[in-house]
Amino acid sequence: MGWHQRAQAALAKAGRAVLFGSVLMVAQAAPIAQVARADTSPFAPVLMINDTVITRFELDQRKQFLILLRAPGDPEKEALKALTQDRLAASEGRRISLRLTREQITEGMVEFAGRANLTPDQFIEALGQGGVSVETFRDFVANGLMWRELVRAKYVATVSVSEAEVDRVIANGALQREMQFLLSELVIPVEGDPEDALALARRLQSEITSEDGFASAARRYSASPSAGRGGRLDWTPTSALPGSMIGLMLALAPGQVSDPVMLPNAVALFQLRDVRDDVSATAPLVEVEYAEYLLPNTATIIADAAALSDRIDTCKDLHAEARSQPEDRLTVSTRLISELPPDVALQLAQLDRGEASTAIVRGGWRVYLMLCARGPRGEGTIDRDAIRAQLTAQKLSLSSELFLEELRSEAIIRTP
Repeated sequence: MGWHQRAQAALAKAGRAVLFGSVLMVAQAAPIAQVARADTSPFAPVLMINDTVITRFELDQRKQFLILLRAPGDPEKEALKALTQDRLAASEGRRISLRLTREQITEGMVEFAGRANLTPDQFIEALGQGGVSVETFRDFVANGLMWRELVRAKYVATVSVSEAEVDRVIANGALQREMQFLLSELVIPVEGDPEDALALARRLQSEITSEDGFASAARRYSASPSAGRGGRLDWTPTSALPGSMIGLMLALAPGQVSDPVMLPNAVALFQLRDVRDDVSATAPLVEVEYAEYLLPNTATIIADAAALSDRIDTCKDLHAEARSQPEDRLTVSTRLISELPPDVALQLAQLDRGEASTAIVRGGWRVYLMLCARGPRGEGTIDRDAIRAQLTAQKLSLSSELFLEELRSEAIIRTP
């Protein structure tokens, strides 16, 4: 079985990029390590944020929670990052007097457990078998809800998506080719507590600096059939990868090694060797509707065109302008982009819906070229509301990251 098939069975594609469907199986197969360590109290602080602390117990609990959910990335790093965000969100929530109701938290737990087709009680029981407390689950959900409400309160009124942005996504998305990754894999088996495998993966990640170094480590440590080839895999299209894995690969430069990735009963490292477009993928046909309105190319043409732009907003408005003129003065066409004359294609590529260009001259006429619409052939099947919602979510996500950095820069964060 290829690594991407194993990864597809283990990695998530939404929310916090976690897998929910195998919680029961994983909980039974991977009991939590003892939280109390020989040289560290479970309640010793590992990070201090303003006047609050993150304890070793909380970090170990969140880390195990992420392991059970098969979250991508290094569980300890991701757990500490998430707990830091939780503390900053709680502090900001107190500052603006934002509180969650018990009903909101309960509904959040129901929704989260429902992603695994489990009731909250069943989900909590599965987590308990893996050593994760109900309080950890409740805090995880509550802090996530708090952060969402903070972002909405701060940004949702200021985020808007224009029709031009929707058009651009439709057109550009249709033209994007699929990508392929050339990867190497190193799969470390896990028996019981995954901490030893994670520690080895972290060490190898920090030590490997070349393709030869990765290949040597794969031959020595990897349990995958690719170990004999130094972990080298063939070109893999993005369609064969879960969304979370694509994100990890896109964050790498050729030669870099990924953070440890949790797989069922294994921890994996991946090295990106190369990226290319998938030339075998077929892009949908994209067409444009555009208007060409001929204006006399006089000395005042620039001012005349600007005045026209001030009077009209859409291609339909041009019909009123041309009503008393010869029919050949206004032409509205719908054509595939591949069929456009080069000069027209170049100008339309720079326009959003309702925008116009006057760069083209034909004889004694200046062409007032307006883009009416752009999209894949058969656009009627496209859900523009869904695209708008997706763009809104992307903008809120970006605002969320900026907000987090703002809170982080204002906080006093130190290690004990």
